Amino acid sequence: MDIRVLKYFLAVAREGSMTGAAKFLHVTQPTLSKQLKELENELGKKLFTRSNYSVKLTDEGMLLRKRAEDIIEMFEKTKTEFLTMDHMTGGDVYIGGAETDAFKFFAQAAVSLQNEYPDMCYHLFSGNSQDVMERLDRGLDDFGIVVDPVDLSKYDYLTLPNKDTWGVVMRKDSPLAEKQSVTVKDLLDVPLLLSRQASQQTLSKNEFSEWFGKSFEHLNVVTTFSLGFNPAIMVREGLGYLVSFDKMINTMPNSELTFRPLEPKLESGLHIIWKKYQIFSPAAELFLNAIKSIFHIGNE
Repeated sequence: MDIRVLKYFLAVAREGSMTGAAKFLHVTQPTLSKQLKELENELGKKLFTRSNYSVKLTDEGMLLRKRAEDIIEMFEKTKTEFLTMDHMTGGDVYIGGAETDAFKFFAQAAVSLQNEYPDMCYHLFSGNSQDVMERLDRGLDDFGIVVDPVDLSKYDYLTLPNKDTWGVVMRKDSPLAEKQSVTVKDLLDVPLLLSRQASQQTLSKNEFSEWFGKSFEHLNVVTTFSLGFNPAIMVREGLGYLVSFDKMINTMPNSELTFRPLEPKLESGLHIIWKKYQIFSPAAELFLNAIKSIFHIGNE
């Protein structure tokens, strides 16, 4: 399976036509068709259904598209690592993170390297803890921040001194904004926007679900989300109350929104993780040492 042919395949999947893909790739349409036919023969599966004017991915084609995107991303990452080995003014570092204010530690490490290594480039991926660990396992990211509860047996990690505090983001004119904190009872009869960290944790019967107890099945969840910006707009427009970590949404004095912590208080621990026995690029090694320096951990 050739990297070039995978790029051809992804171009056809993106453009939705052989003609458009051939024009984008600067190859003839017969050449492109021949390459993709050979790819189908190699895999023993039909990847496209073709009509006169368009092509559509089969189920097998959809699977290959996901795999091909990962392969190309990993190929480009590896190529960049080798190209920058002898040019240590920079390099690429790939970071995944659950949404948390603790991402500031990654930012501090990047700032500490900026003057000496001005060409460092950071590629950020945001998702829940499961997403972050999957990308680490596939070699797409170097480091991640994950939120408890997580199984850390496959990773080396640093446990952060900070914990994320759960609470509710709401309009300042909302009835619950008059309270200093929010209880289970307060949330039973209102529309809720629930972060995926919260919803997935609840399904796994852990600290978040224990906080709600049996009441969770009675909650009126109207929206779930991975990133907080768009849900905050929905809250601002009056859809409901957003359950998330503190400091994820702008609730400064000039904002229309405010945050109230849960009562009793609920916090989640945080970890910076990387794969055990990971062989880092020079840039990623520098970044790890910078992270360790922040926490005054001796570099190995």
